[in-house]
Amino acid sequence: MAVPFVLIVTIAALDIYTGRDVQLGPLLVVAPALTASLAGTWLTALAGVLAVAAQVFIAVFLGGLTTPNRVAQIIALTVLSALVVFMRSVLERRERALSLARSVAEAAQRVLLRPPPRRIGPLQVAWLYMSAEDEAEIGGDLFAFARAAHAATRVVIGDVRGHGLAAIGEASLVLGAFREGAHRRATLPGLVTALGESVSRNLEDVTDTEHDAGEHFITCLVLEIPDDLSAAEMIDCGHPPPLLVHDQRVTVLYARQPLPPLGVCERPIEDDRIDPFTFKAGDMLVLYTDGVIEARSPSGAFYPLAERVASFPTSSPDTLLHHIHRDLLAHIGGHPADDAALLVIERTPSHRPHLTSHPSGHHQHHPSGSPPPPGR
Repeated sequence: MAVPFVLIVTIAALDIYTGRDVQLGPLLVVAPALTASLAGTWLTALAGVLAVAAQVFIAVFLGGLTTPNRVAQIIALTVLSALVVFMRSVLERRERALSLARSVAEAAQRVLLRPPPRRIGPLQVAWLYMSAEDEAEIGGDLFAFARAAHAATRVVIGDVRGHGLAAIGEASLVLGAFREGAHRRATLPGLVTALGESVSRNLEDVTDTEHDAGEHFITCLVLEIPDDLSAAEMIDCGHPPPLLVHDQRVTVLYARQPLPPLGVCERPIEDDRIDPFTFKAGDMLVLYTDGVIEARSPSGAFYPLAERVASFPTSSPDTLLHHIHRDLLAHIGGHPADDAALLVIERTPSHRPHLTSHPSGHHQHHPSGSPPPPGR
């Protein structure tokens, strides 16, 4: 902040030193211009006043205050300084409005996609969310955890067709239905049926059909993980299959009969659409949205998630997530073009049901954490 004011003194001294042959006074406009990029309106105005005062002092010292050239320099410097101050004040008002809008958006986003607990039941959780839009912390990707009425944890991860802030309404529809149904529906098919009914009934109310007349749907993967059993269940509604990490080996859990995405059709889900799998203590599940596996390198190559997971250390969900996140950003070589969400879930030896809310997540601009869902 001292630089603009040092410049005023330096330019004035040099102008006096060089005399009337070389006139450096017009360079004084640099001071308010530089201050405007570093500080607020009042300091910018102060720099402008001091610059004009320095120009008047130079003219008086050299004995040419009333000459046409000096008068023109003083007037020009005054006008330019006033213009810089005005532009700084306009920018300051816009910054305040943007800051207010951003704080409101962040609060709304965090209410919609609450950070999941770090530990729920026997599960340890790490999560990551990267939005395709710079100023957004969430978009069309979604995930949530909930305790069932019996001793089990239910998980949903989904992906709205579309991405960014425009897809939040559809994501909120699925999240609300899941949080309500997870406690009320006794079976996993019953929960998925409730999600499909809610989406089909309310999708038109939350989608922007005026600007996006295309088909709207949500892919999702719903899981139930009992506390005291090594078995787990999932139902896949058009979503990318999860990865199971067991003893450093990665298995892709493909659904035998995947269902269509939510919003495409509405019908009761039968029990035979459940895909059971073994999930033992020490195993990890990697859930993700297609923004991860469809992330392209500058050469156009897709991100090979399963291959990379197999090469990373799996000492904890946080460690594995950290390696995936860092490697994914290196693969992209810039900002993601689509929303992307990742969940890493580990079954721990302890089976005591407990819930500790302590987010381990982060978003695109904070590489140490991990946040909410992507979009198509």
